[in-house]
Amino acid sequence: MKLAAAPISWGVSEVPDWGAQLAPERVLDEMRALGIAATEAGPPGFLPADAVAARALLERCGIRLIGGFVTAVLHDERRRREELASVERQAAWLGDCGAEVLILAAATGATGYAAARELTDREWGVLFDGIARIADIAGRHALAVAVHPHFGTMIERRRHIERFLADSEHALCLDTGHAALGGADPVAVAVAAGARVRHVHLKDVDRELAERVRDGALSYNDGVRQGLFVPLGDGAARIADVMRQLRESHYDGWYVLEQDVMLERAPEEGPPSWVSRSAEYAKRHA
Repeated sequence: MKLAAAPISWGVSEVPDWGAQLAPERVLDEMRALGIAATEAGPPGFLPADAVAARALLERCGIRLIGGFVTAVLHDERRRREELASVERQAAWLGDCGAEVLILAAATGATGYAAARELTDREWGVLFDGIARIADIAGRHALAVAVHPHFGTMIERRRHIERFLADSEHALCLDTGHAALGGADPVAVAVAAGARVRHVHLKDVDRELAERVRDGALSYNDGVRQGLFVPLGDGAARIADVMRQLRESHYDGWYVLEQDVMLERAPEEGPPSWVSRSAEYAKRHA
């Protein structure tokens, strides 16, 4: 099993005022202490902006960089030039750091992850064209692109995932928690996507809190603060069934342990219990 981690499981996020942000050396060392030797990059600024320095830090900690989460406003042609330029910079850095996949989310243009509006048919076309342009950029840096449905982006609900799969041929980052949060069955998404699943975020979600966030009764940030995402196996995202389906479809990519948490303060030394529990669960169901 190709098992990786993500800094967000240590509370490291790009969202302003998210909470305590731990130093990269601590996060990487604790990943290695759990026997995990691969990670995603985390938000811009978490690892050094200089790729040589970033690679040196990763090597000192015994960690391989496999990819990075990149957001871009894809449905608004007026913003295309600046958005593609930003992606180009991030793709170059990821490629220079030895990553293999760019995980792309279709941002709304607002800060954070509030619920998104619906796109028009024309905007969907612009969005798909934007993904194709980013795939070209990524390819120049030896990166694949996996599109990540994510709550608070333009592809967040079940109907959005279904349209993405029906109207495009792009690869998918299957995030089990965000799929469930958006009202989709993660197993059904895995079946529908088939070989287009290029990357997987293993994330479980509390059913009751997910319903409140989905319905707008609770903000995404407040949901995370209250424990929206839970250790694998404790929630409603059908993790074991998803992993079984992916095995049957011969998925051979990375499984990334990703549990969004919002820390009020830095925890005591040692890997967080929620990460170790999820790692054990994933290995049992590999």
